[in-house]
Amino acid sequence: MTTTSDNKSPIVLFLILTCVFSGPFWALGIATGDTSGGQGAYAIGMMWGPALAALATCWIARLPLGSLGWRWGEPRWQLLSYFWPLAVCIVTYGIVYAVGLGGFPNADTVATFRKSLHWTGAGTALVVIGWFVLFATTSLPMALSSALGEEIGWRGFLSPRLDAKFGFTGGALLTGAIWAVWHFPILFFSDYDSATPLWFSTPCFVVEVMSLAIIMAWVRRRSGSLWTGAMAHASINMFNQGFFVPLTAARGSVTAYAIDESGAVLPVVLLAAAIFVWTRRGALDGIDPVTGVSEQGAAWAH
Repeated sequence: MTTTSDNKSPIVLFLILTCVFSGPFWALGIATGDTSGGQGAYAIGMMWGPALAALATCWIARLPLGSLGWRWGEPRWQLLSYFWPLAVCIVTYGIVYAVGLGGFPNADTVATFRKSLHWTGAGTALVVIGWFVLFATTSLPMALSSALGEEIGWRGFLSPRLDAKFGFTGGALLTGAIWAVWHFPILFFSDYDSATPLWFSTPCFVVEVMSLAIIMAWVRRRSGSLWTGAMAHASINMFNQGFFVPLTAARGSVTAYAIDESGAVLPVVLLAAAIFVWTRRGALDGIDPVTGVSEQGAAWAH
């Protein structure tokens, strides 16, 4: 019989190894003050720390690699995971622009996009729409390749195991807390999320990450696929950091306190979305946290 201690051991090992593999890149980001240094190598190295930890834990603890949720699953879950972060960003920045906390579009960014596209005679609307279409499609593979590093660890290994042990709510909140704390070295000692003071940006960031953890854990269990986490992680990074933030024109110092991960509006919108998803946790009853297979489905399979 497997003991409680045995069940905890792989999780503890995973957390230790995550720190071991992420540590050198934390150190580089802290020493240089630039988490995206080395042409993004520091950030990518950090993001792949949880993946290496998950793979190493499976090897050391003799856990099947298939338990990480490699299968693609039903396309609807992947499409949902791509589009719900975009919807969150649209609501977030719609609020920002509607109440005057920021403007749209940022003329300097539009000029940069126009020059990059070589659309010298194009109007603002065409540049913004054209950039969005190109960005939303061609940027996905790169964003997915970096997000996958974290998600093999968080949604592949950790979230399903904490879900199985503590239930959906406890597992998702614990995963979110660990995910947030994993960012603390670069949050506190480097330039990550530095647009606002730490006393403001830290709670905003923690609320954002824990809200994301609830939504992503729900989809992970329904789909049985870690790719839903990777898709959502890539999507929120793309549309928030890569599109809406640079296109938001400052309306004084208040804008920094409203936008991005260091501002307040995105965490509030994500928290509302997480509460909505949490109220539908009953839909997860009878679905295995790791495989995404329902008890009825398993019975039919046998």
